[in-house]
Amino acid sequence: MLPLPLLAAAADGAAATLDRDRIEERYKWDLSHIYPGWSRWEADLRRLEEGIERIAGLRGTLGKGPEELLFALRLNDEVDQLAYRVYYYPALMVDEDLRRNEIDARRQQVSLLFARAGTATSWFHPELLSIGLPTIRSWMDENEDLGLYRFLVEDLYRQQEHVLDADSERLLSFASSFNGSPSEVYSMLSSADVRFPVVELSDGREVQLTYSRYYALLSQERRQEDRAAAFRGLYETFEANINTYAALCNATCQRDWAQAQARRYGSCLEAALHGDAIPPAVVENLIETTREGVAPLQRYYELRRRALGLDEIHIYDGTLPLLEVDRRYDWEEAVEDVLASVAPLGGDYSKKLEEAFSRRWIDVFENEGKRSGAYSAPVYGVHPYVLLNFNHTLDNVFTVAHELGHTMHTVLSHESQPFCYAEYTIFVAEVASTLNERLLLDHMLQVRTDPRERILLLQHAIDSIVGTFYSQVLFAAFEVEAHRRVERGEPVTAESLKELYGGLQEHWYGAGVVQDDLYRSTWARIPHLYRSPYYVYQYATCFASSARLHAEILSGDRREDAVRRYLELLRSGGSDHPMEQLKRAGVDLSRPETVQEVVHQLDGLVDELQSEFDRLQGAGQ
Repeated sequence: MLPLPLLAAAADGAAATLDRDRIEERYKWDLSHIYPGWSRWEADLRRLEEGIERIAGLRGTLGKGPEELLFALRLNDEVDQLAYRVYYYPALMVDEDLRRNEIDARRQQVSLLFARAGTATSWFHPELLSIGLPTIRSWMDENEDLGLYRFLVEDLYRQQEHVLDADSERLLSFASSFNGSPSEVYSMLSSADVRFPVVELSDGREVQLTYSRYYALLSQERRQEDRAAAFRGLYETFEANINTYAALCNATCQRDWAQAQARRYGSCLEAALHGDAIPPAVVENLIETTREGVAPLQRYYELRRRALGLDEIHIYDGTLPLLEVDRRYDWEEAVEDVLASVAPLGGDYSKKLEEAFSRRWIDVFENEGKRSGAYSAPVYGVHPYVLLNFNHTLDNVFTVAHELGHTMHTVLSHESQPFCYAEYTIFVAEVASTLNERLLLDHMLQVRTDPRERILLLQHAIDSIVGTFYSQVLFAAFEVEAHRRVERGEPVTAESLKELYGGLQEHWYGAGVVQDDLYRSTWARIPHLYRSPYYVYQYATCFASSARLHAEILSGDRREDAVRRYLELLRSGGSDHPMEQLKRAGVDLSRPETVQEVVHQLDGLVDELQSEFDRLQGAGQ
């Protein structure tokens, strides 16, 4: 019914606190913009429930004429708009402190209502399709208000061959509650029931491994043997359950193939892409072009090996800072940098972004019980809300730029499009966020002169490309082939998945990186394989799109037009298929050159990083 958000110190210079009550109000989001209190929320919850029943009561009326169809579409919009407020008010409040069970119960109450709504309205699309496109087109030609829904309706007819009759759709809706079972089992196995070991480090310290401590050890421990110990400790735990993870992966692929066949698709990939009219060739081009463009990635790891003084380099050496620099970024400094970085996008964009910082759209600092990570939640009819856990690191500064990119995309889409087209697709969702990150890098490299800080900035940018592009394409290649094995009726076992993943890693990272045998099992740790297959490739296509747009925005002779096209992309919301939206912005993902833009970008950044090291060495530092 609505999209989920794309997933401390009290004040800079003040004493750190994890007590939310002691954090100044200006650093906390203001949820009263949604509702002033629970009584209004409860009234709207009742309205939402009544609205769902009203939609259910319209069954059999859609074909009576244009007025009846328009009434139903508008009522559906009205109910969906209300759902944003009703859901996000408790959901955001829960994320302030996950221990507040009484509020989580309210959030669950809304989620259960959404499930009921799915069953109660499952008749809508089959009945609409039964009218016939020529009839509806004639209605839309005669009725300007109904014509607003032309793209939405015609796109539904485009997918008609894959929409079943009302009884079959109703039957499939009953199975929806089981679709998340592989993900739920994965979460229980990997979070609730997991027992990670205590690892002993080279200095005698003993560390009880958790996910966060694992990543901290890889990014902080300067001794390779300590990083290796952390790596073995985490992934030997996954290896001990590798057959269960393989069974979950197989179940996910089998589920996807069953659903694809039920809706008469030729493959799981086709089924996953058809909704947004993405040709399967786009994913195949992405994988093949990246496969041919791994040389800069391998060159970066060799540079890393030399910079860290290692005899041999492993993939678990890929996140350690190349230099030890004790640099703290205050919140106000981060805000200043992010605001300055978007100047190329124009004054109106900057003004809207400043409003997000100044009007309490953002929950800035960590507190006890708060959800980890960061996101931007698109609360329609109010404004986006941004959750952060800002900890004064360089990574967090870029996280601010990233999430505010999502926020600005939402702002421009919501103010430019009617509700039915306000939600943009995942396929374009990461374009604004990654472009904002690159603009921030440009700005910081312009104003920072210390080669040590510049090295860390370049490393951050390169690591973002490795994580957001190269790694995601590797994951995509893995899940495409795993699904194809199921489609061919081949067995999917732990050993076959390890062989598949190991072969991909060897090609991506090359002979210069030691391929630890345990790394063949690291696919088991990737949540999206169980939660949302054929999702991660979109991170890479978005990164390629933003790389292409960034190159044009910085081009002197095309800059003004490139900015105009980019902002129009953000304003277009979901009013067209994403491939068409991107083409109008100047990006064609069916062409290898678009994907190669990321390869070229990484190659140039590695060159810059090498130059900064040479400059640092020349200065005797």
